[in-house]
Amino acid sequence: MEKLEKLGDDAPTRRGQERRAEIVRCALEVIAERGYRGATLSAVAERAGLTQQGLLHYFPTKDALLIAVLAERDQWDTGAARRDGGGAWPLELLASLVEYNAMRPGIVQTFSALLGESVTEDHPARDWFTRRYDRVRADMADTLRRECGDRLAGGLTPESAAPLLVAVLDGLQFQWLHDPDAVDMPALFRTFVSLLRQGDDEETA
Repeated sequence: MEKLEKLGDDAPTRRGQERRAEIVRCALEVIAERGYRGATLSAVAERAGLTQQGLLHYFPTKDALLIAVLAERDQWDTGAARRDGGGAWPLELLASLVEYNAMRPGIVQTFSALLGESVTEDHPARDWFTRRYDRVRADMADTLRRECGDRLAGGLTPESAAPLLVAVLDGLQFQWLHDPDAVDMPALFRTFVSLLRQGDDEETA
């Protein structure tokens, strides 16, 4: 009986989590279509089959929903790319992530649209992206040092190459969204990684 009661107690929590996940999915779709500023809570609520008041029960503000969307998107990527609980992202798994992103244009479009909008001073995601870039640059430097050593092509250090690696990842996404037939994201990313690795080859030679 105690076990059944515990299961019964967990059921509302599970339903709430499932409903929150559905709202986040709908918010991703609406933001991809309209951008953050054009995505209203009423539009997200309608997509999720809720009243606006019902949506506010799960996310009291639009900013709270936005952060949940970004966190969910980031979790998909980190869950796919991290090898373990540490900060390093193996380059081969990063390349696989780029291939995966090429199969989900809606998610890439949402992230890229929010990233572009977030450069304005009053955007609610500005701090989130700033913190994320700090963390990602540190992770990339760690990865480059583990896999390529302290010296990369052109005499770059892992710390100086890390922002370039991040720029290539995000920049390729923007170009690919504009013209996917002309920009092969996975192939171009692998080419860039091979250029970074040339420092290893030069040392070996």
